[in-house]
Amino acid sequence: MMRRRTTLLTGCTALVLALGATACGGGPVSAGGGDKALSGQTVTVAGVWTGTEQKNFQKVLDAFTEKTGAKTTFVSTGDNVSTVVGSKIEGGNAPDVVMVPQVGVLQQFAKNDWLKPLSKTAQQSVDANFAPVWKDYGSVDDTLYGLYFKAAHKSTVWYSPDALAQAGVEPPKSYDDMLKAGQTVSDSGLAAFSVAGQDGWTLTDWFENVYLSQAGPEKYDALAAHELKWTDASVVEALTTLGKLFKDKQLIAGGQKGALNTDFPGSVEKVFGPKPEAGMVYEGDFVAGVAKDQFGKKIGEDANFFPFPAVGGGKAPVVSGGDAAVVLKDGKNQKAGMALLEYLATPEAAAVWAEAGGFLSPNKNVDLASYGDDVTRATAKSLVAAGASDSVRFDMSDQAPAAFGGTKGAGEWKLLQDFLRDPSDPKGTAAKLEAAAAKAYEGQG
Repeated sequence: MMRRRTTLLTGCTALVLALGATACGGGPVSAGGGDKALSGQTVTVAGVWTGTEQKNFQKVLDAFTEKTGAKTTFVSTGDNVSTVVGSKIEGGNAPDVVMVPQVGVLQQFAKNDWLKPLSKTAQQSVDANFAPVWKDYGSVDDTLYGLYFKAAHKSTVWYSPDALAQAGVEPPKSYDDMLKAGQTVSDSGLAAFSVAGQDGWTLTDWFENVYLSQAGPEKYDALAAHELKWTDASVVEALTTLGKLFKDKQLIAGGQKGALNTDFPGSVEKVFGPKPEAGMVYEGDFVAGVAKDQFGKKIGEDANFFPFPAVGGGKAPVVSGGDAAVVLKDGKNQKAGMALLEYLATPEAAAVWAEAGGFLSPNKNVDLASYGDDVTRATAKSLVAAGASDSVRFDMSDQAPAAFGGTKGAGEWKLLQDFLRDPSDPKGTAAKLEAAAAKAYEGQG
């Protein structure tokens, strides 16, 4: 799935994906140079992707094979990347490359001494083609290990233009207006929002957007680094704000119970599928890929988005995420694995998935014409441009130790699911979040 994961983002947007091209136009020199130099070799790649995302990433891997001769095998890990990869390393069956969806997990892998530093070629691509923040997020102790290949804009609320038009509402500019618009949509016969409560990561994204807007970027950074406790009044206030939505059974398709039984793809289906149950669904730009590929929606016409609106007196938030490619020391084919990373650093590789849809690259050398629709094109452009902005932040849960911010059925994911089930005690939830965070950060050493 799309985690996220999608990292501090101290000032830059997190959409700078891969590390830029070795050369702006052609392929990477060491990825075979087009002479099939890696024929007979196989690269094993592990990542969270399934379904449409896995299919589209396979197109990228197939293009790598065509260029270098190396075959590829993709293994889906599910959301618990750190656990699955750790067990594979222990079992002597480590993949060569892992697409890591959380900065916290990348840091954990590096501290475990599992990762190879990026090659000089890949590092040059990072320096030449991407904002410094991407190098920062891919680095541990000033050593660059991770190449951000896929990025996400996670401050997008997707909606059915027909549903909003029938209700007579316009895309809202504030969080309060969004809830009011939701009530109007609900009065017209559809629930306002489809919420993917079965996937805890979606709930962390809801919280992060509310918190960034309401509390501001400085507190966001402090909470992300656990320099601010989760019992802080700003956290309680954000949970209270989020609870206004969660507790309103009219606003959420199926109420809390229905939301807790809805996974991410299911939440998109409830808005854009053959039997709509809601008018809006919050999640990242990758909603478009599901709406287009699984339900045949034309992006910009049958499916559109508005920016996650400002909360209270704050600014509209921009939260992003991304998946970083790393090479494992215990992989059986490290050379070919590094060649794959060098290929993923090129505009050529990013363009393959961009054309397929459901993908953003922050690589400034990717031709915007590669994207299949104007909505995605504009989103990609804004994410690259946001590299100069200090208002964007990387997904907070992805910056945390995996035990707190990236594990199914545990930590922040589970506690926010519990809060969705019963949002009556924001202060109590904040205390539980702090206890879980303190334990995870202490365990990180």
